[in-house]
Amino acid sequence: MSDYNIGAKIKKLRLAKKLTLQAVARETGFSPALISQIENNNVSPPIATLSKIAKFFDVKIGLFFADDEEECRYEVVRSDERKAIPRVISKAGTSQGYSYESLSFRKQNKKMEPFLLTVTEKALEENTYSHDGEEFLFIMKGTAELLLDEKRIFLDEGDCVYFDSSLKHRLLSKDGGEVKVLAVVTR
Repeated sequence: MSDYNIGAKIKKLRLAKKLTLQAVARETGFSPALISQIENNNVSPPIATLSKIAKFFDVKIGLFFADDEEECRYEVVRSDERKAIPRVISKAGTSQGYSYESLSFRKQNKKMEPFLLTVTEKALEENTYSHDGEEFLFIMKGTAELLLDEKRIFLDEGDCVYFDSSLKHRLLSKDGGEVKVLAVVTR
């Protein structure tokens, strides 16, 4: 994550508004320690966490992946140019069992954010997330289990789901095997 300076961008936003770690934590619902770890690029936040931080600062989530380039009306991202976000950590500091890659990081002011999720293990905890917007998930490989608003939905390769992101949700590997997912998130 440090290659993409997500933490530095969050810190720059915080300092520009003259806010303390405690103030950001209080408004976003995350601990000051987690905000600090994110700002120092010690942990990679889940997409839902980045979404809440982006909403708090009134910026698009794509800002965290953007290079300082001029705005363009289209974008081509080659497979070897994707920005991978490893070591996704929960608020409690535990591994979430997945990583993700931003599939669009140059185009600014987007209405949607596409990601490639890779679930690599059966998570030990089944905590859920919610945030503003909508999500679309397409299972490209493997079998997933989606926790969605008190329901368990099993999704096989080729299945997809579209839902309101304000519902509590979490994507898991059904059997502990690798799952590849195209995820599109709006805010």
